[in-house]
Amino acid sequence: MTDLRATANMPVFFERNRVRRVYDGGMLFGDFLGDEKKDGKFPEEWIASSVKALNRDNSDPREGLSVIEGTDITFKELLEKEKRACLGDREQLGILVKYLDSAVRLPIQAHPDKEFSRRHFKSEFGKTEVWLVLGVRPGAKIYFGFNRRVTQKEFSAAVEKSGTDKDIMTGFLREVPVKTGDVFFIPPKCVHAIGYGCLILEIQEPTDFTLQPEYWCGDYPLNEYEMYLGLSKEAALSCFDFNICGKKSESLTKKNPMPLSKNDGYISESLVSYADTPCFAVNRHTVTGEFPLNNAPSVWVVADGEGEITGQNYSRAVKKGGYFFLPYSAKGFSVRANGAVTLVECLPPE
Repeated sequence: MTDLRATANMPVFFERNRVRRVYDGGMLFGDFLGDEKKDGKFPEEWIASSVKALNRDNSDPREGLSVIEGTDITFKELLEKEKRACLGDREQLGILVKYLDSAVRLPIQAHPDKEFSRRHFKSEFGKTEVWLVLGVRPGAKIYFGFNRRVTQKEFSAAVEKSGTDKDIMTGFLREVPVKTGDVFFIPPKCVHAIGYGCLILEIQEPTDFTLQPEYWCGDYPLNEYEMYLGLSKEAALSCFDFNICGKKSESLTKKNPMPLSKNDGYISESLVSYADTPCFAVNRHTVTGEFPLNNAPSVWVVADGEGEITGQNYSRAVKKGGYFFLPYSAKGFSVRANGAVTLVECLPPE
């Protein structure tokens, strides 16, 4: 029998958690996670997830929920039963982290802010997100922001035409080539789409709310629910901020890492801070010596290299692609590099 109290006092590791989506991808997981190098309908890996996937024809009531390594206990159950040990004074963790790899352009979309979510989905969370590009295929690109002033009426008309013209929607957006290491902040209501060939680490608010008013995702025909999540077309389109366009969209989204600290053992950078959004903060640490795991609760991703988590009577090897949750009560742990290791630290709402 699993001792949840003991589990909540040390780094928590999980079973693999590939999630079904309507788009194809996943081949780049081969080099990063050691999976088979092929594309399919499971192009996302949800990390430390207490969120269910909104797949309408879902036959698995726990799809999307992370399961603690070596058990049948979900992360959601651990948070509920050992809330104080896992979260301290927090009511919820408040973030969801994912790997995703796109073999096709995803539908043009926007995510709600908190107000829209309260009104339409009865949720206290929207879906603000940040992307860290971990790898690319040749010709990789993303889309964000309108490339010019667009009216909701004009956009709505194009949605209907997208049933026969699969490329009409991209004509409204700024197309941006990407490379490994790029960081993009996607505010709520900002029109965007992940393009072909992007392996991305996504940190976001903990929902699966995506409004994607386009009739196709590659060769897959989207149904009304997949486009509008049960909302009317008019209500769904009101989630798009048509003022985010041109150079304004670039200044909102492209982020340059900011230095935090540097010493003999590690260099720390801020990728997204609480000044950018109160929803989360994301830091990157390049470790060549030893790095203390001081901030908890938090979700950690090993973006490159390998090392070892150490603590009192504790040792665990980690390598590229690995991830874990650090509970509030987990004290005295650090990561020691084996040569060099890059850690991404994902912190909950401010």
